[in-house]
Amino acid sequence: MADITLFLVAFIWGTTFLIVQQAIASLPPNTFNAVRFTIAALFLLIIYFIRNRYRGQNSEWRGPLLRAGVILGFWLCLGYAFQTVGLLYTSPSKAGFITGLAVVLVPLFSFLLLRDRVKPFAIIGVILAAFGLYLLTQNQSFSFNLGDALVFGGAICFAMQIVFTGKYAPRFAALPLAITQLGTVGVMSWLYSFFFEDWSRAFDPAILFKPEVAFGLIVTSIFATALAFLAQTALQKETSSTRVALIFALEPVFAALTSYVFIHEVLSGRQLTGCLLIFTGMILAELPIQEWLRNFRQRKPNDGRESA
Repeated sequence: MADITLFLVAFIWGTTFLIVQQAIASLPPNTFNAVRFTIAALFLLIIYFIRNRYRGQNSEWRGPLLRAGVILGFWLCLGYAFQTVGLLYTSPSKAGFITGLAVVLVPLFSFLLLRDRVKPFAIIGVILAAFGLYLLTQNQSFSFNLGDALVFGGAICFAMQIVFTGKYAPRFAALPLAITQLGTVGVMSWLYSFFFEDWSRAFDPAILFKPEVAFGLIVTSIFATALAFLAQTALQKETSSTRVALIFALEPVFAALTSYVFIHEVLSGRQLTGCLLIFTGMILAELPIQEWLRNFRQRKPNDGRESA
């Protein structure tokens, strides 16, 4: 159930690309993120107080939880900031592939920071998934520029957020941890927009109540942020960080399918091959293939003496 729910989270994130693209045509990107994450944090905070009104519990907000939430929010905000600014200097196709490198970085960071054991087939699966992302998103000649470097920084931050979620999620209550994380992203995004964007547009009713902006904020803040990150925080303790990264690698697949349904963008043979490689990578990474092979080698052939 944890994997299925995270699969739905990846589906929601993938289907919001078109919605966000339309919204940020009127509202600057990081200003949009500031409003989005503020609404999401307030939404979860209301749920928290309603729940605790009946439970009578308010002792969850402690120093360790707040520090963990700030750490998660710090990496998540940097990921969005690097990715957004990097898109000013590079193409979306290249940015999609480079962001997908977070899939490769998660098991590496899990090993370096948390000393998690990395299975050989998991490494093969992650490499296949990354190559599948390349085939799915890459349409131009591959060269590295400033935008690519910034987006790669975003991929590092997204990978770190997944790894630290795996570390902190089992230790703390999911709801206050998610509220702290999203609130941190909101505050940091407001600071960024204050210095680098026209943040005042976030308070212009003529912009906020545009159908594409209002709809984009409702969908992304409630479903793609509040409920999605609450689900990640609550359920990642039930699975591995590598598996979460592989499931989230399906996000560009769903984005491509959404584009096909709504704007009739047809996938090429190479892109379909990329989708297949992503699924193959997930299978290789998660099936206990190594254990099966070990058990197979330990089996002795029956030479007929047992029956005798």
